[in-house]
Amino acid sequence: MPTRSTPAGGAPPPRQSRSELIADAALALLAERGMRGLTHRAVDERAGLPQGSTSNHARTREALLEAAVRRLAELEGRVLAPGELPAGGGPDLMAAGLAHALHRYLTGSTELLVCRYELALEATRRPGLRVFYDEAGRRFREPLVALMAAAGSSEPERHALSLVAWAEGMMFACAVGSYRRAVPTEAQLRTGCAELLRGMLGTGTG
Repeated sequence: MPTRSTPAGGAPPPRQSRSELIADAALALLAERGMRGLTHRAVDERAGLPQGSTSNHARTREALLEAAVRRLAELEGRVLAPGELPAGGGPDLMAAGLAHALHRYLTGSTELLVCRYELALEATRRPGLRVFYDEAGRRFREPLVALMAAAGSSEPERHALSLVAWAEGMMFACAVGSYRRAVPTEAQLRTGCAELLRGMLGTGTG
């Protein structure tokens, strides 16, 4: 999981709150041990907190899972930065921004993807968590819909779904699937994304 080392010549990073410490420990356990390894006691041990600290912060397992989903969305947002995607300039410029974010994720944050898959599967069995998980995902879907609308898409919702499906498939294949040891270069991702965007936006090869 992300560390908070002090930059050379810089000030120490802000001290983590207890809620962040607990959520980060929960995500680390999910990535390393899976859902069965996530317990309140294990989080206490991983975070270096007194026994019972996690139970005081998140009294139920579902509350602990919700804390993990909330923190995961925050950390993924820093990597993918949906608000930084270009809102215009044609499919090539859009593809460059999307490919850069995707490549950054695939080469430095695959443990977050493993956590997301664990939580997504658990959400299929917990209706309350499903609602919470889907709500957290809106922060990524809505910017893509807006992006497609700004690019001139005739059906921004449907085209955003196609874009998400392409990106999700790429992330699954490269994080835990058969392409785990063959992550595409940023240039390859840019080419593939541009091909998809041109087809949806009807801009041909120009």
